[in-house]
Amino acid sequence: MLSVMRNGLLEITFASSRAYGDPFTEVDLDAIFTGPAGEERRVPAFFSGDNLWKVRFSPDRVGRYQFRTVCSDAANGSLHGQTGACEVLPYSGSNPLYLHGRLKASADHRHLEHADGTPFFWLGDTWWFGLCKRLGWPEGLQCLAADRVQKGFNVIQIVAGLYPDVPPTLDERGANEAGFPLSPDYATIKPAYFDNADLRIAYLAHAGLVPAIVGCWGYYLPVLGLEKMKRFWRYLVARWSAHPVVWILCGEATMPFYLSPTKEDDAKRQRDGWSQLAAYVREMDGHHNVITIHPTQYGHLQVNDPKLLDLDMLQTGHGGYDSLTNNIESVRTAAAHLPRLPVLVGEVNYEGILGHAWQDVQRFCFWTAILSGACGHTYGANGIWQVNEPGKPFGPSPHGHSWGNTPWQEAARLAGSAHVGLGAKLLRGLPWWRMEPHPEWVAEPWSRERPRGVHAAGIPGELRIIYHPNQWNPPKVLGLEKGITYAATYFDPATGERFPAGIAQPDADGTWVPPPVEVVHDWVLVLERTR
Repeated sequence: MLSVMRNGLLEITFASSRAYGDPFTEVDLDAIFTGPAGEERRVPAFFSGDNLWKVRFSPDRVGRYQFRTVCSDAANGSLHGQTGACEVLPYSGSNPLYLHGRLKASADHRHLEHADGTPFFWLGDTWWFGLCKRLGWPEGLQCLAADRVQKGFNVIQIVAGLYPDVPPTLDERGANEAGFPLSPDYATIKPAYFDNADLRIAYLAHAGLVPAIVGCWGYYLPVLGLEKMKRFWRYLVARWSAHPVVWILCGEATMPFYLSPTKEDDAKRQRDGWSQLAAYVREMDGHHNVITIHPTQYGHLQVNDPKLLDLDMLQTGHGGYDSLTNNIESVRTAAAHLPRLPVLVGEVNYEGILGHAWQDVQRFCFWTAILSGACGHTYGANGIWQVNEPGKPFGPSPHGHSWGNTPWQEAARLAGSAHVGLGAKLLRGLPWWRMEPHPEWVAEPWSRERPRGVHAAGIPGELRIIYHPNQWNPPKVLGLEKGITYAATYFDPATGERFPAGIAQPDADGTWVPPPVEVVHDWVLVLERTR
């Protein structure tokens, strides 16, 4: 009998006795799995070449599962009506993605958590072109993944072959070692491309990095049309839904192609189409992975109904310091939007883009987003997202300009990635998922008129975290509760060092000014209740 560990991946192969002219479009094959308690999950199978179909399933319960297949060609007995069983064993490893299960939105829709309720703080990195051969397999991808794991990242945003910043054709810059994901007319699938991509997606998951898979860039929808895009998405779900993934339906969903002569019509068509695709993916994915969309600004505005999404992803600009206000206000606006969704920034100020947005900007974007209500953050480095090779940069986008030529190996060492990782490590040791913004806890809080103002969030009577972007003078803490003692610590967001700041001793109205720090830059003040 087949066996698999709980939350692991079971793959079953079926050989068709009948050949089809185009299996990608002519045949649908599903498998229905029945679990120990009688629950059913239906998952699609995918054509893998040579008249072979494969189904991948990830069971979330220990015990015996049975399955049966359903094929659109019911006369093909080699695919239709096949049955079998498997035994699911307890998971024996330490990878949190398998130990705690795949991701979902929390009951209060304020953060993400694993299937068993363990909170998940999202720290993502952006590898849009990470499935192409310019990020070589295995050396290049494994090297970059190891660096990100060491720094505390746990999500990788990666596009499934139909990339941004290229024309909506099969551009050579997007090929992997086996070529392209689809035929030149986008009519049929190329399984060899996905066989190669499988190695990368599986490696990321096994390394503890959630693959946040972007189906394509939004402007491919008018090119392929809705039905072809549905076929493509069915294939992605069949290939990868059994991994602990997040689905990002597309990138910049309602943004038309850069040179389109019909941008207004394209934008509306894309919004309607991606709304239908969101419902389609939700219905088809029997593993119930988190669904979101990469936006032009707010994810919840890229579809006709925000309830189609599990996560509200934001894009807030690449203008360096000019984008900082929009980053904060976008998070606050999205966090207040109803129906409520977990919120995080999916793209802002790639480090080094346009020759700016260095580590100080990265720290500011991270801390101000988290303390404004985000449930995580996504970093990006210019040079990595497009995979510049040494002496062979990505080159210009369709608009004729290049975003920068830094090789990915150099971009991986930029300080901002380490600094946001230090912030994530600090927060993961605290009950971050229960924090809420509290600007009333500090004098001179941030506002549009006070762009270098102070940010505060926490849990009343238990925890306060205060970020001061330019700490020439220490932040004045307000409203400390009577009868509660807080121990204070300064956290250096650039080094991760911690320095005791004593016991908070407020005056009669609850105001306390912590001791000053010697070195003037941005600092994080942490107040934790001791009694």
